[in-house]
Amino acid sequence: MSTRKTYSGKCFCGEVQFTVTGEPVAMGYCHCDSCRQWSAGPVNAFTLWKPEAVEVTQGADRIGTYNKTENSYRKWCTNCGGHIFTDHPGMGLMDVYAAAIPELSFEPGVHVHYQESVLRIPDGKPKMKDVPSEMGGSGISLPE
Repeated sequence: MSTRKTYSGKCFCGEVQFTVTGEPVAMGYCHCDSCRQWSAGPVNAFTLWKPEAVEVTQGADRIGTYNKTENSYRKWCTNCGGHIFTDHPGMGLMDVYAAAIPELSFEPGVHVHYQESVLRIPDGKPKMKDVPSEMGGSGISLPE
């Protein structure tokens, strides 16, 4: 019997519903231009999961996909337009937007793509030039 926690999430209208099981690989904030434009905000809160931890339980036929680059396949509900996931095949991870999982206690650990930041957040968390080296980035840290 598994003791891993399962969290429920959904799009803005609730047509697309999903679960994530276990704990995210990482949580933090992305400051890249693409995430900022996609989220229509100055920063995007992410939770990264192994793809097998994410299961669409309703509305799979309502999920639209757009990829500006091969690094990120952004997914949303075609009914309400609510953003739900970004698949990052090169990293082998799925970003489930923190706001779409209200039960999960969001505990950010890192800021990625901080050199593109338009909103500085002096919170003592590591600020990465791109992404950590174990996720395929340079691993270069930037000052707050």
